[in-house]
Formats: sequence, structure tokens, C-alpha cells
Amino acid sequence: MALLLRNVRCVVSCDKRDTVYEKVDIFCKDGVIKAIGKDLDVGAEQVINCTELLCYPGLVNTHHHFYQIFSRNLPQTQGLRLFDWLTVLYDIWRRLDPEAISLSSKCALALLMKSGCTTAFDHHYVFPGDSSLGLLDAQFAAAEELGTRFYASRGSMNLSKKDGGLPPDSVAQTTERILKDSMAAVEKYHDPSFGSMRQVALAPCSPFSASRDLYRESAKLARSLGVRLHTHLCETKEEEYYTETAFKMRPLEYMQSLDFVGRDVWFAHGIWFNDDELRVLRDTGTAVTHCPTSNMKLASGVARIPDMMQMGIPVSLGVDGSASNDGSDMIAEMRMAYLLSRVTYGNHAPDAYDWLKAATVGGARTLGRDDIGSVEVGKCADMFLVDKRRLDIVGAAYSPKTMLAAVGLSGGVDYTIVNGRVTVENGRLVHTDERELFEQSHQKIKRYLDVL
Repeated sequence: MALLLRNVRCVVSCDKRDTVYEKVDIFCKDGVIKAIGKDLDVGAEQVINCTELLCYPGLVNTHHHFYQIFSRNLPQTQGLRLFDWLTVLYDIWRRLDPEAISLSSKCALALLMKSGCTTAFDHHYVFPGDSSLGLLDAQFAAAEELGTRFYASRGSMNLSKKDGGLPPDSVAQTTERILKDSMAAVEKYHDPSFGSMRQVALAPCSPFSASRDLYRESAKLARSLGVRLHTHLCETKEEEYYTETAFKMRPLEYMQSLDFVGRDVWFAHGIWFNDDELRVLRDTGTAVTHCPTSNMKLASGVARIPDMMQMGIPVSLGVDGSASNDGSDMIAEMRMAYLLSRVTYGNHAPDAYDWLKAATVGGARTLGRDDIGSVEVGKCADMFLVDKRRLDIVGAAYSPKTMLAAVGLSGGVDYTIVNGRVTVENGRLVHTDERELFEQSHQKIKRYLDVL
């Protein structure tokens, strides 16, 4: 399959030289960018006239909880902080089944693609009863149907209320079961090759829902299998109090004691790291995913992301759960990160282009991938395009590098391309009927929330 983007008005490449191309063609074949230049003499099965289009690398979302899209904006969760918020929602999430996972994953992935996201990581850790690999099966099938790049996690919780943790018994599993299923998930789905559409990380949920043994053994297993590790860390002061009380250690020190730091590890949130801990992150190469909208809604705090960037700590962006963000829009998340850093750090804040880089090459680096994240010859053909004639960006397109984070988009992107294939065209999904997906999801949500 060959695709030619003809006469692209502007290409913001996000490569190491921060190259911006003007009026060039992009030729993609077999999922890879083969050439960038003027008036390319090539043939292609699909040609798109891009004379009025701005092109960007596909965005990389490094932290999400797809299933939460079916429990957004619930009245009983409004105004709650993380621990109380989770306690309310666990009673709903224990009803998850493969149909709910399939449809919620399709909705989340669809909304992400419509905001220019081409690679998404989902931290799924709720496996009610005996459910396990079947839920991941549903997620990978959803991603394949929509045509997007999907990075799954075999998340886990084994520390329930009876053990001193936060989640109820109904969504906790034994360490033995978790490790067995983790190995099965990696063996079935993890593809480490160039251009992979499917990868898996091991991801105990959090220090207040996963035991020492689960963290330690997950790290050992992940490294023996050559996959990455992920968890929530330093999200709230309540978590900090929990680890100091239960383990006599701050959260990061606790992770260090379990060998859960390093270049193969990334943490979601990282709000409450102190100076010494930032140096540990830098020296170990451990990455952090910034989730500003969720952090604000749950009143968790403001992460020191500008300091991390200045220190060279790998930083990326995640929309986090749809019930704590109430959306799945990567461009909106970029803008939120930009504005939050401005109001917190003033002129020392990263500029709008820095946040585009965090959402592209930063995400690729966090996930350990060098084949995505920028528009370059030899990289995967993942990108999105925006028509500069749109009313929502009138007067803003004179600075394409900063436009998305500084101004944003009110209606989604015009085209999304994943692995050299168009998945969003003229703002609509190519491979899925949006109205049908809505109707199926609406009916499932009514059954799923029938006790409300």
C-alpha cells in the first residue's frame, strides 16, 4: 500500500533538528515514510491533495484508562479527591465484562484518533472475578478494527481492603494468577519489531493496591520477557502518607527498594517528587507521564514537569482515565499542559512547541520506541493533518509549531494516518460507523449503570 501526500502546506516534523518543511510531498509505502521532498515522481494507490493542510507527527498517549469512558461525569463523583473517587467507582467497575471493555475501548481509541493520536497506551488493571486475557483480547480487537497502534498493559491489583489496600476484593487477584496471565499476555500479543502495532507492558496499579511481592515479581518477569513496566506514583499526598505509614518510605524510595525504576519504567503523574527524587529519575532514566487535566479535576496537585524537562527526565503526556479527565483528546491535553505550566512557572515554563514534542517524540521515548514520534524518512507513517482554513484556527496558523498547544482545535483533526493508512478522513472515522458505535455504547452504558 502506497500513500502520497501531495504538496503539504507545512510539515512540523519534530525531528532532532526541529525541521519545518514548506510545500513538500510525503511518500509512504508499506507503513513507512520513504521520501519527503518537492514534486516527488512516485506512484501511489491513494493521493491526497494537501495544499491547504498542516501536517504533524502522530501523537502518543502514554497513560489512559479506556474503560472509564463508560463512567464519566457521574454526580456522585463530583468534587471528590482520588481515594474517595476510586472508592465510589470501584463499585461500578466491578461490573466490567468483555462487551463493556470492547465498546469503551473503541470509543476511547476513536476519540483519540480524532484528536491526532496514533499510538495509545491503556493502563487496564480492573479484572473482576476470573476475567483476564479475554478483556485484553477485546481491546486488541477494538484497536485492530479502528486501525490504530495499541500498547496494552496487563495491569494488576492484589491488595484489597482486607489486606489494607483500597480496592474491594471483587477486583483483586492473587499474585500467582496475575503473573501467569501477564506471561500469557506478553507471549500472545507483544511484538517488539519495527513498526509494531501491538505491545504489552506489565503494570501493577499503585502502591495502595499492589503488594511488595507483586511489584518485585512483576519487575523480574518483565525484564525476563523484555517488556516495560508502568505504575501510578506520587499522584497524591494521601499516597505519600500511605507509603510512609505502611512501608516507612516515600513512594519513590519504595519503588527503588523493589527495583521498579530504570530506563524500562515510566510513572504516571509524578506530582510530589522532591529535588532528590528528581535526581534519581534523571540518573536512572525513569520516565514520567504528565496528566494535567486529571490532576486538576481530582485536586491532586501540579507536577514539576518544567523542572523535569530541564533536567532531561523523559516526559510525555497522557489524558488519563476518561472519568478523571472526562475526555480523550490529546490536543486538548497539550493545551492544558501548556496553560498550567504557564500559570505555575510563568516565563520559565516550556513553550507551546515543547508540549508538542512531549506529546510526540516524548511519548515515543517513554514507550521505548524509536520508530514513531516524528515525521522522518525511515520512520513509521504516523501523522495527522489539519486544514489551515478552519474557522477555529483563523489567524493562528502563521506559527504551526506552537498552534496546537497554544490555541488548540475545537473540532478534531481533518486526517489521521496510522501505519500509512488513513483512519480519519474529513474528521470522520474511516473503519467504524460512528453512529452505530454510539448506539451500541449507549445501550451498554444503560445496562452497565442500571443501579444508578
